[in-house]
Amino acid sequence: MRIPRRLLALPVLLTLLITLVGTPAGASSGAVRFGGVDLDKATVLDLQKAFRDRKLSSAGLTSFYLARIRALNPRLHAVIETNPDALKAAQMSDRHRRQHGARSLLEGVPVLLKDNVDTADRQHSTAGSFALVRSTPARDAHLARQLRDAGAILLGKANLSEWANFRSTNSSSGWSARGGQGNNPHVLDRNPCGSSSGSGQAAAANLASVTIGTETDGSIVCPSGANGVVGIKPTLGLVSRSGVVPISAQQDTAGPITRSVTDAAAVLSVIQGVDRRDSATIEAGPYVRRDYTRALDRNALRGKRIGVWRVSGGNPVNDAAVNAVIDSSVAALRRQGATVIDNLTLPGLDVVDANEYPALLVEFKHDLNAYLAGRPGPHPGDLAGLIEFNRRNAAIEMPYFGQEIFEQAQATSGDLSDPTYKAQRAAATDGARAAIDDTIRANRLDAIMAPTNGPAWKTDLENGADFEGFIGSSTPAAVSGYPNVTVPAGFARQYLPIGVSFFAGRWSEPTLVSVAFAFEQATNARRAPTYRETL
Repeated sequence: MRIPRRLLALPVLLTLLITLVGTPAGASSGAVRFGGVDLDKATVLDLQKAFRDRKLSSAGLTSFYLARIRALNPRLHAVIETNPDALKAAQMSDRHRRQHGARSLLEGVPVLLKDNVDTADRQHSTAGSFALVRSTPARDAHLARQLRDAGAILLGKANLSEWANFRSTNSSSGWSARGGQGNNPHVLDRNPCGSSSGSGQAAAANLASVTIGTETDGSIVCPSGANGVVGIKPTLGLVSRSGVVPISAQQDTAGPITRSVTDAAAVLSVIQGVDRRDSATIEAGPYVRRDYTRALDRNALRGKRIGVWRVSGGNPVNDAAVNAVIDSSVAALRRQGATVIDNLTLPGLDVVDANEYPALLVEFKHDLNAYLAGRPGPHPGDLAGLIEFNRRNAAIEMPYFGQEIFEQAQATSGDLSDPTYKAQRAAATDGARAAIDDTIRANRLDAIMAPTNGPAWKTDLENGADFEGFIGSSTPAAVSGYPNVTVPAGFARQYLPIGVSFFAGRWSEPTLVSVAFAFEQATNARRAPTYRETL
């Protein structure tokens, strides 16, 4: 990991010592204070006020987070590297604020990007692999440029499941060759879930004000749920994918992972946008100027109709702790004035499940080859080259698991005009959209709620992720390209966070943000991590 070796100002050092030493591992207090501000509870709205009142500066806050990463990351492995120019950018933000005012709600706010988001600077952009470490992208990813233009500070790159967890059928979520194995900050021997594992860990452990993740199917919502934070998987096309290492243009999207719905709404308001390099964003044109912080209504659940889907992998959820969290969440919805339609069935998902993976294999080969062909510098030129790179460097790239998915994808044609592939993609996408749209229409729903995740499993590098009994609800929204918002809802075994997801039809982000915010404010279920070694 590359972290600047600059000396910290004495006040930053003292505050950091109080923060880290004053709250020992396993303690219940989650206070992370700096400049008189409780950073664990503060939203970006609070940070902007503290900046205006000169309680905080962006340079001071950035220095604080760089030091906090240095102190906590050896236990968490949540951050691959920090930006050597972050402090300079923060000083420039402070100067811009003094001279011109804030450009956005993210002015001066430190942001960690998942390491599959390109930045054309002195940070690496590698998807966690040494295969890309010697090349620099030609330009920022569109969302990274949006953040810079809004005055946000790109603090560094978060760890991830290497290649967004699309390399091996036996992988350990949260592991990459460059970043090592990420650990869940609530219970360190538990898994943070992938592939945006580091972004979820960093948000929970307060290693940055906000973070960015990406999702193809579950990779924003699962790490958000498992680490006890908020995540928004937007409608496909609302946030540009240009400059993001791909799996599939049919399902990929980036989105915010944060400690509060308020922060997620503010981040999404900044990173959305039309981008000529991503044709999927063209249809988002009428929607990209929405300010999602205007949807933050504590009373938004009053009069809403919320359906509850208690199914994972085609079967009813069979976990007492998760069912207890869903029961308490249903009760909270009703207390807030919502009408709840429980035990929904989403039809046709067996067809979606049968067609999603084979379609993704074809898309991955096509889209990754196109990305690699357009990236300058020395690196493997295509998927075949990556497979060979991993074979030659197996000691560092494949010490625990292989590259079966790479090899399966390479064995496909990678041809998006192939009739078999086109039929598979249509069956998956159309089926997922029908499952959501028809259910919402038949029950006159505003949104569907489902469990985001089950209790985090113990990390096992030798045997990979333990998906037996895995609980997740991401597939309908992911395959349809519809939005999905997850919010902390409770705990299993006292220390393992459980989230609930709210999803609905295309471009329904304002409704979902308002519902999620009202639920969050009514339940206050999130707790800061206590870094227990084990249960």
